[in-house]
Amino acid sequence: MRVLVTGGAGYIGSVVTKLLAEAGHDVVVLDDLSTGHADAVPVGVPLVRADVRDAGETVRGPVDAVVHLAAKSLVSESTTDPEAYWRTNVAGTLALLDATAGWGTRRLVVSSTAAVYGDPVSTPIRETDPAVPTNPYGASKLAVDHMVSSWAEAYDLGVVSLRYFNVAGAWGGLGERHTPETHLIPSLLRAAYEGTEPARIHGTDYPTRDGTAVRDYLHVVDLADAHLRALDRAEPGRFRAINLGSGTGHTVREILDAVRRVTGEALPSVAGPRRHGDPAVLVASNDRAWAELDWTPRRGLEETIGDAWNFERNRSRRDVGGGDRAGYEGVSCDRG
Repeated sequence: MRVLVTGGAGYIGSVVTKLLAEAGHDVVVLDDLSTGHADAVPVGVPLVRADVRDAGETVRGPVDAVVHLAAKSLVSESTTDPEAYWRTNVAGTLALLDATAGWGTRRLVVSSTAAVYGDPVSTPIRETDPAVPTNPYGASKLAVDHMVSSWAEAYDLGVVSLRYFNVAGAWGGLGERHTPETHLIPSLLRAAYEGTEPARIHGTDYPTRDGTAVRDYLHVVDLADAHLRALDRAEPGRFRAINLGSGTGHTVREILDAVRRVTGEALPSVAGPRRHGDPAVLVASNDRAWAELDWTPRRGLEETIGDAWNFERNRSRRDVGGGDRAGYEGVSCDRG
């Protein structure tokens, strides 16, 4: 198939693109490089540098399938700049859907998020649980789900929306290079490498086994593999939302201890108050992913952290020219 990957120069998008290319698909990447990196696009894969809202004018058809990852995705930023989230996530997806008609596209896989559920009513979270987002990011992604589901019904498009929880790890020289970095595992690894400031734990009084928040983590390759499976199983005229998670969770302290084991660094920490809006537990049920995609994660937490640690050390050495250690501002516990 000829597959367009929007956001294919980003962290997850680059791994999805590489897997698609290795599987023999004819892949094109659309990315404005606002957060992505041109050198993350595999050699031989064309990169169209453009906003997703301009997809119809910049990408020539036919396009058999689209994997749509281009989006803005920071919870805190969405509360201070909601317009950007509605313009990029919602208006951008609408423009992309308009373009698919001219391309003859029959399959669409959409990147979504656990943020659509808001404060969960049960654990693990199932796709049938209420979707009541508590921030503009989650609201914009839920709006996208409603939009693409109506397209599936009206235009016989096969659509799968994959709701991520937390993603980490690295593969094939591809890993997280966010600025700023808000995700827990790469932030802890950066702290371990730089060794100048303690990691900060946001909230130690949650009703969990050690008082810190519980989150569900996946290796980026397991996550990317689910995209290829969803693409293969997209059915004309049908919309499906599917959680991607491990079915189990780890506390922030457990992640911190795992990082210490993997890196061999002491990595001191300091406790701080909760961040507003952070739920105690976010863990996905992956029953539907198993049933409908024949998918289950294969890589465990320490392998995930180990791959991310190797990437962080190699990246940091390149950035500072041989291992000089720079300053560090602390660690956040992300929502996924």
